[in-house]
Amino acid sequence: MNPPALALAGISCTFVDRERPGARYTAVRDVTLDVAAGEFVSVVGPTGCGKSTLLNVAAGLLAPSTGSVSVFGTPLQGLNRRAGYMFQAESLMPWRTALGNVMAGLEFRGDADAREQAEAWLRRVGLGAFGERYPHQLSGGMRKRTSLAQTLALDPDIILMDEPFGALDIQTRQLMENEVLELWQAKKKAVLFITHDLDEAIAMSDRVVVLSAGPGSRPIGEFRIDMARPRDVAEIKVTPRFVELHAAIWAVLRDEVLAGYAQQLTAP
Repeated sequence: MNPPALALAGISCTFVDRERPGARYTAVRDVTLDVAAGEFVSVVGPTGCGKSTLLNVAAGLLAPSTGSVSVFGTPLQGLNRRAGYMFQAESLMPWRTALGNVMAGLEFRGDADAREQAEAWLRRVGLGAFGERYPHQLSGGMRKRTSLAQTLALDPDIILMDEPFGALDIQTRQLMENEVLELWQAKKKAVLFITHDLDEAIAMSDRVVVLSAGPGSRPIGEFRIDMARPRDVAEIKVTPRFVELHAAIWAVLRDEVLAGYAQQLTAP
């Protein structure tokens, strides 16, 4: 059998607690998670449960305290250069146009046709006429499209996405979700998708992994999303199978969300 595109094995991440000198805080504990080549996996869990921590480990931006990461069967050393990372926060360079932002990684890699590739990707995300605009001249949805083009232009084998659409209105979010699914369907890259939106996770994924509330978050549930593709994220939410899956996953997630909320209320 081929090795998974991404394999997290026994991952724990412990940090110094800045609020309590000398104390330490374990964000995630003993997390094992695989993403197969071509598989779309979403991770859901309460706020502050360590979802983004796991993504940073997968990207090679954070070394775990214990455990290991493998990429297509090879132990990860340093940055994961086979992965593209779409951040939750704005990551566009304000001094570059939309076209310049998409070109940046291609230029750094030394691609002679960086401009042509970037222009093609802007057209694919519906921004072919906006390449010369700067980020402040684009709407929130346009900036997200530019970030998506910037990530996918490098043709990564693994795509890491950290709540990329959380700040968008519902209509723009659904458009972006469908665009991501259409682009993913074309090339079937491995995707590890972090979201706090259970509807989004079910509508987009092949598999949904549920994390417990922190500290020491760990996987407590895994659900195969056995619904046909291609999918429209708005239409699929009214199907009986979607409703069944939502109820099953929420039954596992609900107590953890309440526990996470209670911890936030009592935090110093």
